[in-house]
Amino acid sequence: MTDTTHAETTTAAATLTGAAKSGRNPRRAPKNRSQQSLRRPPREAYSTRTTSFDSDGEQCVGTLYLPAGPTVPPVVVMAPGLGMWRSFGLPAIAERFAEAGYAVLLFDFRHHGDSGGEPRGLVDPKTQIADYEAAISKLRDTDTVDSGGIVLWGHSFSGGHVLSVAAADSRVAGIIATAPFVDGRRELRRSIRQPTQLLRATAAGLRDVLGSKLGRGHDVRLVDDDGFAVITEPGAKRGVLDIIDRESDWENRLPARVFLSLTSYRPITSVESIRCPVLIIGGRDDQVVPAADAAAAADRIPTATYRELSADHLSLLGEQFETLVDHQLTFLRSVVEP
Repeated sequence: MTDTTHAETTTAAATLTGAAKSGRNPRRAPKNRSQQSLRRPPREAYSTRTTSFDSDGEQCVGTLYLPAGPTVPPVVVMAPGLGMWRSFGLPAIAERFAEAGYAVLLFDFRHHGDSGGEPRGLVDPKTQIADYEAAISKLRDTDTVDSGGIVLWGHSFSGGHVLSVAAADSRVAGIIATAPFVDGRRELRRSIRQPTQLLRATAAGLRDVLGSKLGRGHDVRLVDDDGFAVITEPGAKRGVLDIIDRESDWENRLPARVFLSLTSYRPITSVESIRCPVLIIGGRDDQVVPAADAAAAADRIPTATYRELSADHLSLLGEQFETLVDHQLTFLRSVVEP
């Protein structure tokens, strides 16, 4: 793993000093709309480093959060959901974990954010699972964190990934999965109710796969309130845009082959093999990943605790943030003490 001291870390002391003289809050202005009112820990509670690691020949880039307390802390490995970047809403969670004494490795999947890989925006479950595994492998080779205290965290699509990884890796200490995508077959059955849309999605996916061989891939919108996109549930577009950093150059597009990946991806088929403690959180008002799906996965895992909140898919990162973090910190303390 390659680490470089993040500019935010090296300037933290000067920023705090200047803020104290001016009477301003030392926190930077919130970067996205949905988290403007969140409490952010003081910067002296943790430090950050930009870090990178190799995954199948491509570079994954992340941020390593190190708490001010334990010298060799347990570590939470985090990655964003479908089509998202690590800076979208997740640093607020990582900061709370670091404040509580946990290290955090928050990284971008290949093809996304600061990480390498072409085409940009590509979503492939096998590739992203491999990225988690590469992150874990690198953490186990470092003495910066407790390699025996690795907890995996995922939301939505990455929530399914952490369950898949833990099913194959008995050394994982714990899992936190919020609104996890667990069964593409159920999504397919829901899509059958709209046969025109299903056929259009299949055609778009095939067009992308075949066209990419000739350098002519085909993109589709990730989210839209109507029309044609991967996610079209009411309010989803507003929820996604509210979590995007204001200065980001993120585009609401990704290669259309994602349609072919979604329906065949079924983490739920392997979760019975998980032996570590698991916290699964579902949103009662979630129309993107229904709470029933998250509950069904939890029912199959002997070591799982299930919590259902009055939340939709993205309010877990906004309006319900405090409740979400409280549940997660309680779980972390029961699994690995910092």
